[in-house]
Amino acid sequence: MAGNLLSEILFIGIILLYFDHNSTTPLAPEVADAFATAARDFYGNPSSTHRAGQLARQALEQSRRTIAETLHVSPAEIVFTSGGTESNNLAILGLLRNLPKPAHAATLAIEHPSVLGPFRQLETEGVAVTYVKNAESLAGAIRDDCALVSVMHANNETGSIQPVADIARVVAARRAAGQTIYFHSDGVQAFGKIPVDLAGIDLYSISAHKIFGPKGIAALFVRKNTPLQRIQFGGRHERERRPGTENVPAAVAFARAVELATTPSVSLRDEFESNLLSRLPDIHINASQQPRLPNTSNILFRGVSAEALVIALDMRQMAVSTGAACSSGSLEPSHVLLAMGLSRDEARSSIRFSFGRYSTAAEISALADAVVESVNKLRLRSSQEARLAG
Repeated sequence: MAGNLLSEILFIGIILLYFDHNSTTPLAPEVADAFATAARDFYGNPSSTHRAGQLARQALEQSRRTIAETLHVSPAEIVFTSGGTESNNLAILGLLRNLPKPAHAATLAIEHPSVLGPFRQLETEGVAVTYVKNAESLAGAIRDDCALVSVMHANNETGSIQPVADIARVVAARRAAGQTIYFHSDGVQAFGKIPVDLAGIDLYSISAHKIFGPKGIAALFVRKNTPLQRIQFGGRHERERRPGTENVPAAVAFARAVELATTPSVSLRDEFESNLLSRLPDIHINASQQPRLPNTSNILFRGVSAEALVIALDMRQMAVSTGAACSSGSLEPSHVLLAMGLSRDEARSSIRFSFGRYSTAAEISALADAVVESVNKLRLRSSQEARLAG
């Protein structure tokens, strides 16, 4: 029964061309092999003292070392979690709840929901949180009693890269002046796509399934002496920072994905955007004036419903997105685009295209053709409906 159901799902749900890599990535074959081998060979509980447990422990710690080496940090500073959402929650709640009456925190209005959500919770616990529209305004928003600054490294919807090195220097200057303040960055979209330098960053979140690894495994970098406290209870795992039996096969696969990670080519994105700009009027590349991830393009198609365009492309077996998968199903327009100054109608007319390791020039060209044809048809239909309504 299960096999038949899986076959039916694969038959009706196959997507031939995938352009939603910021949501998740397909599992790389080498990573799938590493996962399968680890699941077969390292089945012991890594907390057990017998040989099976110790073999699992060795595999887990080797994976931790591999990831730590990539980030140029100590393995003891890497905490495995179940995903980027947990890493962000652990960083924000685990730090602020462990400080003596933290009064203030500062973050960006364009952050991922897994950052905004913990801050909204902390507001109910008495912490004042300032949400600024852009990183350039952040320094002026940091109060003298600010205990945590959290700024994503790269935005998941537009790909805009934030000046985390500059922010780290601002935080460092505050600390040098005697302020108890820490800096967290959500690096889930940046890690494996652009160079990462953790100088001045106290907490940094990363995830496997954004870099062709498995879902259900991520990590949080916690700089030595950062006062992070667990937010879950029931065990002393991960140096008492995250209880629960570690997912050894997923950790091994995560490490393999890290080893295979390569910086995406910006040429495919630029060629795609140039193609559309030359063929379609009334479109705009969101965040085009900012440094962006090389694989991400967020485009406003004026006069077109983003949802309708996503469906039209899906009918052509092409997967794209209106924005964050965590917010799919919401009737509200993207909070990221609204914070950037787009109107609600403009936000509802914007599509995210995110390319990956296996994307080809031929696929990008086919996507551009499909977008042009679909946009023209949708605009024509909208015009005809408007005339009939008039």
